[in-house]
Amino acid sequence: MPLEPVTAAILQAMAEADIPEYHQLPVAESRAIYTQSQSVPPTVEVYSVEDSVVDGPLGEIPVRIYRAHAGQAPVHVHYHGGGWVLGNLVTHDADCREICVASGCIVIAVDYRLAPEHPFPAGLNDCYAVACWASSAETELNARPGPISVGGDSAGANLAAAVALMARDKAGPELAFQLLIYPITEPSMSSLSYQENGEGYLLTKTMMNWFWDNYCPDQEQRQHPLVSPLLAPDLADLPPALLITAEYDPLRDEGEAYAKRLAEAGVEVEMRRFDGFIHAFFSLVATIEAAREAVDLVGGTLRRAHGSH
Repeated sequence: MPLEPVTAAILQAMAEADIPEYHQLPVAESRAIYTQSQSVPPTVEVYSVEDSVVDGPLGEIPVRIYRAHAGQAPVHVHYHGGGWVLGNLVTHDADCREICVASGCIVIAVDYRLAPEHPFPAGLNDCYAVACWASSAETELNARPGPISVGGDSAGANLAAAVALMARDKAGPELAFQLLIYPITEPSMSSLSYQENGEGYLLTKTMMNWFWDNYCPDQEQRQHPLVSPLLAPDLADLPPALLITAEYDPLRDEGEAYAKRLAEAGVEVEMRRFDGFIHAFFSLVATIEAAREAVDLVGGTLRRAHGSH
């Protein structure tokens, strides 16, 4: 279907402004611009927001904990997107607030280490460490007993899928669910959606090349299942998943291929393509009201996954 109208207007304005892409700038400058562009005053009120730290493999990992109410609640650990290179607790504050209120979960956002300073597997190890902590910190978090869920968008969804594989293979922590919003799942960049949407729709093929080169410069290592979950030989015994894709996203086909492989492995999976939308649309819900459907879907799905109503 045609581009969603507000999305089309945003892309038109960006094209006319001729803004440099992130790969054309030094990493520090790209991060500053990305953070500034994603820093919006909170429009969603939550009961509380608390910044804290969790012990990680190489030091403390900053986290931000969101609560929808004062009582006990299930826990959802969320990993931000940004190509493993960009992003922090500020850039995805709005996403986490939306998910917290929609799902009723305690949402824990993770400020994992970024590439190129910390290439694979540094950030992933941080993400797994926080999942392990969240699973064992029921008293500290005032969490409802039971398995946690993990999730993220784009590179964050890649990390969530990898954490799910690690949790299965390391016998813990127990996961109730994985939320995968337009995930990166393999490195070839050869799909039809890359051919159709690799230029002009916010996320470009050139930008993805830059992200991959920073996160996992070793081409051979990119075949590792924890880098590219779609290439994992076995996807059985993973937690149920909601996998969201966007029609005009170069990552669309690899996300849908991952959903298909999960289903073939016997994993309960719901796959939803949002037609008319581009990559990152979930983070633009304050601007694009039509994206609200995705937030509602995520909230309802997490509630059911955790046995909430």
